[in-house]
Amino acid sequence: MENRREFIKKSALAGLGMSFSAGSYARILGSNERVRVGIIGFSDRFRQSLAPAFMEHSKNTNFAFVGVSDIWSRRRDEAEAFLKGKNWNDSSFFKARNNDELLDRKDVDAVIISTADFQHALHCVDAVESGRDVYVEKPFAESLDDARKAVKAVDKSKKIVQVGSQRRSAPNYHEADKFIKSGKFGDITMVEMTWNVNQPGRWRRAKLVSEIRKEDTDWTRYQLNRPKTEWDPRKYLEFRLFYPYSSGIPGQWMSHQIDTVHWFSGLDHPRSVVANGGVYTWKDGRTNADTFTAVFDYGPDNDKTKGFQVLYSSRMNNEAGGTKEYYYSNGGMINLDTNKITPEGGLEAKYAKDMNMQANLLPSMSLGEVAKMETSANTGGDPMTSLHMRNWMDCVRSRKEPNAPARVGFNHSVANIMATTALHTGKRVTWDAVKQDMIVT
Repeated sequence: MENRREFIKKSALAGLGMSFSAGSYARILGSNERVRVGIIGFSDRFRQSLAPAFMEHSKNTNFAFVGVSDIWSRRRDEAEAFLKGKNWNDSSFFKARNNDELLDRKDVDAVIISTADFQHALHCVDAVESGRDVYVEKPFAESLDDARKAVKAVDKSKKIVQVGSQRRSAPNYHEADKFIKSGKFGDITMVEMTWNVNQPGRWRRAKLVSEIRKEDTDWTRYQLNRPKTEWDPRKYLEFRLFYPYSSGIPGQWMSHQIDTVHWFSGLDHPRSVVANGGVYTWKDGRTNADTFTAVFDYGPDNDKTKGFQVLYSSRMNNEAGGTKEYYYSNGGMINLDTNKITPEGGLEAKYAKDMNMQANLLPSMSLGEVAKMETSANTGGDPMTSLHMRNWMDCVRSRKEPNAPARVGFNHSVANIMATTALHTGKRVTWDAVKQDMIVT
């Protein structure tokens, strides 16, 4: 269904005997021209990490913020105050009440989207169809319909879209990818991933919930294509705790780690997944799990004799174990926490000889530069995000594909949605590569 902005434009152009095209507002940027960037959603993530990352490179790349769109009036005012005097923004900085107002303007070349999880895909659709390049936070989508719509719109528009999977711009992850693809690691036999914190207030916004008023925002517009419900400030501000506004742990955290599985293995999706979890500790009305475990089967769709397992677990009530990413082969492991390749656990020569096999223990070596993922509530301008933002800026200029294009966002969304479906149904979920759809059995 067309939104209001699309309908008005098409109707007006039709009256002039003209047709509307997705790139109507696109302009060809000169090598020295300023790239004017609009902010869609003045979120904590934007304030704490995306804006500082942008600032690190804006002078050298000649990028500047020109305006903000946020449906909460308070956020628009906060954005203006936050950017004032920092030389990150254009002198004619404007405040738009919604995305229609921002995308109707001619002085916006690109946008950074950091809205609620379930809004990312549809906001990306609107942006690329209006002719803008996009940096869009992960998760790319929280439903398959939205994911399909977004990747189709991006492919058709030919716009530059970077999904916020910042590991794709980190040097240590690139080194791990090269080592695995070189064949020296051997076949991946298993991947173990954890993301553990102990933060009672993680994703809670109690003070803001008490302060926000329905009349200062647009609750109907906020809900987009989700079921319409009565005003609920918690679902507006603490959306990560409530499905279908967010999947919680899968969309927020697993999306980062499962993306590296796709990247390193060259596989676009899991073959199947089972999951379990629940709200075991933080019984504050949330519906998304505070403890979650998923077990994936990955491998070629046409050869079930090949593949490996991925074990993902996350808890929000005990931080022991922290954030870990371990890749195993028969010869050893890659530890992306320490950034070391080691022969740990590899098949030793004496056992290989007894079984008439060849041992292929890995040498001990470093992956080089460390660029850790920050897991605290205030992420700051972490190195990965800075590198990822710079990659997007460079690609807006060069028109080359960025490190995390829309298709990889679609792929991590498929894995997330399969796992979330398995959690909610208690059933095994498989992926039909021909139909490009889930099967719940």
